[in-house]
Amino acid sequence: MSYAFDNSPISTLFRNYYRGVFKTLWHSFDKLIADGKIVSTREVRRELEVYNNANLQKWLKDNPDLFPAPTAEEAAFVVRIFAVRHFQNNIEGKKLLRGGLLADPFIIARAAVTGATVVTIETLKPGAADIPNICHHFKISCISLEQFMEQEGWSF
Repeated sequence: MSYAFDNSPISTLFRNYYRGVFKTLWHSFDKLIADGKIVSTREVRRELEVYNNANLQKWLKDNPDLFPAPTAEEAAFVVRIFAVRHFQNNIEGKKLLRGGLLADPFIIARAAVTGATVVTIETLKPGAADIPNICHHFKISCISLEQFMEQEGWSF
């Protein structure tokens, strides 16, 4: 199984699971990356670059291949997402006004094209235009960080 990681679970890992303390977790996570079982996208990297966390910034520099630019196939899938009028709400006005960052449709597209499961902190909410709702609409598997750890059989 492969996983497409949104920015929220990565930032949660760095904020709550310190690399020097949770060594087994990080060894397992890094191995999944090395084995190509965790993927992400350039847009997630851009969102993570704004965090003031030296360990996260070093990790981003050490893992450039984890965050490739979207492919043409992924870009076409993003167009499919925004063809659904309700999902256009995913683009917040402030993101448009500030030229802000928007990784959500790109991480969903990466998962759709690669057959990965999306990992996010967001939850499915009726009527929302969030990652789990979009995944549900397109029948893409979407799980939480905790569910990811459970699926991998991790316990520490």
